[in-house]
Amino acid sequence: MAAPNEHEWLTIPDLAERLDLPLSKVRRLLEERQLLAVRIDGVLKVPAEFLRDDEPMNELRGTIIVLADNGFNDQEAIDWLLSVDEVLGARPVDALRAGRKAEVRRVAQALA
Repeated sequence: MAAPNEHEWLTIPDLAERLDLPLSKVRRLLEERQLLAVRIDGVLKVPAEFLRDDEPMNELRGTIIVLADNGFNDQEAIDWLLSVDEVLGARPVDALRAGRKAEVRRVAQALA
């Protein structure tokens, strides 16, 4: 499991500022599974690594949906995305950044 302090986490207001969006649009990104957030010390936060060029990573949504379809809750999905996966030989979030979307989703699907 990825420890919260190992990563940069953004609160929803921080995220709104970084994305230059109103809070309502940031909440919609979460509802639409463009991003994932978990409560850390009672505050909803998103891993900064889920952004690329101050936008949500395009590859993330489909992967989040595959994980959710396989029974992962948001915390479990974030933990998997930010931890090294033996099959991928990398953290899934890094593999997504490297253009390995199909491979990441295949591995995610096999986790069920």
